[in-house]
Amino acid sequence: MHDTLAAAHPLTLLFAFALVASLTLKLWLAGRQVRHVARHRAAVPAAFAETVSLAQHQKAADYTVAKLRLGLLATAFSSAVLLGWTLLGGLDALNGLLRETVQPLLGDLGYQLALLAAFALIGGLLDLPFDLYSTFRVEQRFGFNRMTVRLWLADAAKGLLLALLLGGPLAAAVLWIMGSTGGLWWLWAWCAWTGFQLLMLVLYPTVIAPLFNRFQPLPDESLKARVQALMQRCGFAAKGLFVMDGSRRSGHANAYFTGLGAAKRVVFFDTLLNRLTPDEVEAVLAHELGHFKHRHVQKRMVVIFGFSLAALALLGWLSAQPWFYAALGVAPNLDAPNDALALLMFGLVLPVFSTFVTPLASRSSRRHEFQADAFACAQADGRDLARALLKLHEDNAGTLTPDPLYARFYYSHPPAAERLAALPRPA
Repeated sequence: MHDTLAAAHPLTLLFAFALVASLTLKLWLAGRQVRHVARHRAAVPAAFAETVSLAQHQKAADYTVAKLRLGLLATAFSSAVLLGWTLLGGLDALNGLLRETVQPLLGDLGYQLALLAAFALIGGLLDLPFDLYSTFRVEQRFGFNRMTVRLWLADAAKGLLLALLLGGPLAAAVLWIMGSTGGLWWLWAWCAWTGFQLLMLVLYPTVIAPLFNRFQPLPDESLKARVQALMQRCGFAAKGLFVMDGSRRSGHANAYFTGLGAAKRVVFFDTLLNRLTPDEVEAVLAHELGHFKHRHVQKRMVVIFGFSLAALALLGWLSAQPWFYAALGVAPNLDAPNDALALLMFGLVLPVFSTFVTPLASRSSRRHEFQADAFACAQADGRDLARALLKLHEDNAGTLTPDPLYARFYYSHPPAAERLAALPRPA
């Protein structure tokens, strides 16, 4: 009867249609990107002919194609796994097993936490081959990987420990809220989740990040003086300027702001400082300060918090509907809470539908990048920013010839040609 209901309910058909449509769209866009990049591999675009060598251009093309091909396999596999968890009964079977074995021993809360943990562990194991192949084959092949197996295992162990120490209490708190605060549980759960996210913004730079990387005060006094003068002009205060040993794990370069309030800090990858001149570092930092000046981070946080509130409100209604479970291949519990089950099902289904709003988020992000670039040109030399971006594209092997439609759908940063066209031409 359960299978018949799942096959007949409109939500089953809607989910199946959305899953097939999102998978088809992702594969089609990735295929376009592969073909477009491969088709333009033989020649450097005219706009970059004087600044990018053919060898660099071809390396970027090959790197892009290699990542996309692995991504195609990962996307198809994850869609199959999602189908297995839902309509093919995988989550239902896992839930039944733990309900029979764990609930009598650990009670309702223990059983629900075990369900969340088992699901996360199985999901991590299923994703493991792709992560390993990406790190030790694709990144290694193109000279970006600096990680050893020992370091990878240490990072994995630390990540698992953090998940238990931080995620476990959060999950327990949300489950308690769902079972104890009535019909408006979703509002209180949102408050708990939002508070946790804000707490992580404070704890991450000072407690969590140092578990994985070494952070040292910026040693170059002249560069430090330039950076501090720039931040003072822009009205930005940070707790410190730090250099991170990004080269321990990767050859990619970056710089970023992190933290909240008094915990804000500026972090430079050592690979970035080794590659760019002081003028170019200042221009890159000016770009990051542009995000601060335009309040891009705060705006994104408001959007994320608003979306999460709407999502939890929807889950608050769906979790009380028996058909929500049955239509997605899961029999709701009759003698145990359904809260963990509802969280998992919603977490599985929501990304399928959110695929179709990806272009909106990408467009907003690209607009923010143009605004930050314009701010950087007002605070530093735009030609330095252009030179820095060219070097970063080279170091990160970013393709100069993306498929326009793929870029519009996915790119959070403007394609290199569009971005550099808006900047003064480097000498």
